Amino acid sequence: MHIAIYARVSTSRQAENDLSIPDQLRQLNVWAKTNGHLVVQEYIEPGASATDDKRPVFQKMIADALQKPAAFEAIIIHSLSRFFRDGVEFGVYERKLAKNKVKVISITQPTSDDASGEMMRRIINLFDEHQSKEISKHVSRCMKENARQGFFNGSSAPFGYQAITTDIAGSRGRHKKKLAINEVEAGIVRKAYDLYLRGHEGREMGCKEIAKYFTDKGLLMRGKPWRMQKVQTVLSDTLYMGEYFTNIRDSKNNCNRPPEEWVKVSIPAIIDAATFERVRAKREVRAPAKTPPRVTASPTLLTGLLKCGCGASMTLATGKSGLYKYYKCTRRLSQGNHTCGSHNLPMEKLDSLVLQQLAEKVFAKDRLQSLMSELRKRIQSSKDGQQERVNEINRQIKQVEDRRNRLMEAIETGTIDLDETTQRRAQQLKATREALFIELAGVRRDVSLPAVEYLKASQVDVFGKVLREKLLANGSPLAKSYLKILVDEIVVQDKTATIRGSYAALAETMEQIKLGNLSKQVPSFNLDWCARRESNPRPLASETNTLSS
Repeated sequence: MHIAIYARVSTSRQAENDLSIPDQLRQLNVWAKTNGHLVVQEYIEPGASATDDKRPVFQKMIADALQKPAAFEAIIIHSLSRFFRDGVEFGVYERKLAKNKVKVISITQPTSDDASGEMMRRIINLFDEHQSKEISKHVSRCMKENARQGFFNGSSAPFGYQAITTDIAGSRGRHKKKLAINEVEAGIVRKAYDLYLRGHEGREMGCKEIAKYFTDKGLLMRGKPWRMQKVQTVLSDTLYMGEYFTNIRDSKNNCNRPPEEWVKVSIPAIIDAATFERVRAKREVRAPAKTPPRVTASPTLLTGLLKCGCGASMTLATGKSGLYKYYKCTRRLSQGNHTCGSHNLPMEKLDSLVLQQLAEKVFAKDRLQSLMSELRKRIQSSKDGQQERVNEINRQIKQVEDRRNRLMEAIETGTIDLDETTQRRAQQLKATREALFIELAGVRRDVSLPAVEYLKASQVDVFGKVLREKLLANGSPLAKSYLKILVDEIVVQDKTATIRGSYAALAETMEQIKLGNLSKQVPSFNLDWCARRESNPRPLASETNTLSS
C-alpha cells in the first residue's frame, strides 16, 4: 500500500529543541517497513496546533489526498492527536478522505474500520480534546500569573523595550524575562510624541508626516521603514506610560476579551501620563470624523476658525482666476447666495486685521495681566471643587473594597457557596473598583492645572511680548499654529468679528514658555482643560472688533 506519513508538534520551540518529530518519523518509517508499505510522501508540520485546520502542511496533505486519483492510499500518524485534537473536525476530515478511499491510521492507537472502531476513535478524540483544553487552561493560568508578577510572556518585546533575562528560574530550565527600556528606541518614541504635540519648525505633523520624517532621517523601526499605522500604535498604546496589558485577545474567537480578564503588567514608563493624555486628546480632536484633514493641513490662516454669523463655516474662495482670494460662507457656496446675507471678506486684509487685533488688544500688556488674575481665581476654585470629588471617589472605593472583602470572607468561611452568582458579583465589584480608580486618575489629572498662579507679573509680560512678536512676524509659519491653540473661533456678523478663546489654552502656552519650550516650536494644550468641556460652558476670553470696509 502506498502511504503518506504525517508528523507534528505544537510549537516552533518544540520543533527546534525537542526530539519528538525525529522520533515520530523513525517509528512511522519502521512501522511502514515492517508492514510492507511504501512511503511515497512525508509531511512534517513544526509549530502548529491540532485544535484547528489552519496548518499549511496539513492542508497540502489533504489536497494531495483528495486528488483524483489520490496520491496515496492512507495517512499514517503516530497517534490520533497528531491529526486532530478536535473530535468534530477529526470526523469531518476523516469522512472527506474516506470518500476518496484514503484511510487515517494511528500506529499507537489502532482501531478497526467497522462501527466499533469508529466509536473508539471518537472516544479517543474526545479525551484528546479534553486534554488539550485542560493543558490550554493551565498554560493560560500560569502565563497570567507570570504577567501579574511583572514578567514578560512574549517572544518579541514591544518597540521601545527589550526583554532582559532575570535570575529567576522559569519552566524547562529557562529563566524568566522582564521588559526594560531600550534607550535608543525609547528616544524615537519620545520624539514621536514631541513631534505630534509641537510639530517641526512651526509645522503641524500627523502620523503620516512623522513616519516619513523618521524614515528620511534613518530612524528605522528595527530595520524597517516606518508606516503611518505603526506611528498610530506608538501614540495610542498605554504601555508607553507604564500600563502594559496582556491576555487581551482571544485568538480562538478572534475578538477581545472583557476588560476584567486583562492582566496588567508593571513596566517602566517611557512617556509620562500627562504627555500621553495630551496626545490622546489631540488625536481625538484631529480624528477625521471631527476635524476634516483639510482644516489641519490647509495653509490658509483662518481655515477651521472662521464662522459666518449664520452658523456655517467660512472657507477660501477665489476670483479672477485665483488673482483675488476671499473668505466666503460655505452655505452661500453650496446652496446659493440667497441663503445668507454675508459678504465676501478679502483674505489678506482679514488675516492681517485678526493678527493685529489679537496682538494689540487681546494680548496687550494690561489686558494680559487682567486675564491672568481672573485665571488664578478660576484655577483655585477648580482645585477646591476637584478635591471634593477626589475625596468622594476615595470614599466610594473604600466602600466597594469593604464589600468585596466581606464577600471573599464569606466564601472562605463557607457562609456562602462559590457559585455562578457569587462569581458574577465578585466580578461586578472588581469592575466597579477599577472604574472608580480610572475616574480618580482623571480627576487628579484635572487638578494638575498649569502652575500659572505662580507666574510673576514680569514673566507674564515676557509671555505677552513673545506672543505678540510671533503673531505679527511677517510670513511666519507659526502664526496659524498659535491661532489654532489660542483661538476657538472667529464669528463674523456684518462688519463685526468676535474672537473667542479659552483661558485654558492661554495658561498652557504660558507654562510652555516658562519651561523654555517655545524657542522654535509651537505650544500645545490639553482639550480636557478647555472651557467648553466644563459643566458650565461659556467663552472665557473674547474680544469684539469692527472690520473696516
